[in-house]
Amino acid sequence: MAEQERMVEAILFASAEPVTVRDLEARMPHGCDAGEALVYLRKRYEGRGVTINRVGDAWAMRTAGDLGYLMQKETVETRKLSRAAIETLAIIAYHQPATRAEIEEIRGVSVSRGTIDQLIELEWVRFGRRRMTPGRPVTFVVTQGFLDHFGLENARDLPGLKELRAAGLLENRPPPGIIPGLPQPDEDDDEVLEFDQGEMFDEMP
Repeated sequence: MAEQERMVEAILFASAEPVTVRDLEARMPHGCDAGEALVYLRKRYEGRGVTINRVGDAWAMRTAGDLGYLMQKETVETRKLSRAAIETLAIIAYHQPATRAEIEEIRGVSVSRGTIDQLIELEWVRFGRRRMTPGRPVTFVVTQGFLDHFGLENARDLPGLKELRAAGLLENRPPPGIIPGLPQPDEDDDEVLEFDQGEMFDEMP
């Protein structure tokens, strides 16, 4: 198992993108248990400057969250998202899978094609399954790249109202329009909107 840990460590270290257990085992000798090796490896990295993080259904080696400030000098800001793009991204993240019509209903204004195209180009949003309703509209969901960028294991780790207020993101915003798609002030501060699991979907062609 120690040797398998070394193999997993080497693959994660050399990979720029998160790697699934299936991909790990495909690279390792037959009979290896990458999942078990990950358990031991992750424990061994606890408290270190680099940690083993789960990103969706994959795994990646990342800088410990409390040491992120050390990397600030190496961070280059290439572009800023427009207010429309930020609101659209927030709605998709908290309400995924969401159709364009649902996004427009929450925002109260139409969503330009360029806004969604920008989020897709950034690889933070992708097409989801078609909803089996009249017109079979496509849905939008956040990507693994979005989760990785913000250090989230899955979309359910998104902050609630309490965390957003603590970060100063809700200051000077009159209720109830805090951030499109978030719970209203009279709801539980720690609650994150549940995703709609009751809809019927069809696979994208």
